[in-house]
Amino acid sequence: MEPLRADMFEEICPSSLMPIRFGDKWAGLVIRCLEDGPRRFSELRVPLHRVTPKVLTQSLRSLERDGLVRRSEYAVPVRQVVYELTPLGRSMLGPMRVVCEWTAAHWDELLDAREA
Repeated sequence: MEPLRADMFEEICPSSLMPIRFGDKWAGLVIRCLEDGPRRFSELRVPLHRVTPKVLTQSLRSLERDGLVRRSEYAVPVRQVVYELTPLGRSMLGPMRVVCEWTAAHWDELLDAREA
């Protein structure tokens, strides 16, 4: 599995203009980070560097509570916690792709509306 890129969600990422939210402000980005498989908290922090650790933890807990993310803890050889999408969470990927495509298609209109 490829490491997550630090520039995965740039400042001008379409996700910042997306008028449709999946959970809280960061939930959709967390779901995208978990799309290719389980990740540790520190791995999620790389592309989500604009999110404080506290807020990222809250978002992960919310996604877990809603059944979209599974948190697994392993004690061997050292304590390790990983997060992964559940089947319900994976079912969000299709609708999210559609919303991302719509946002990209209407990027200029959304920017103009925000600036007005």
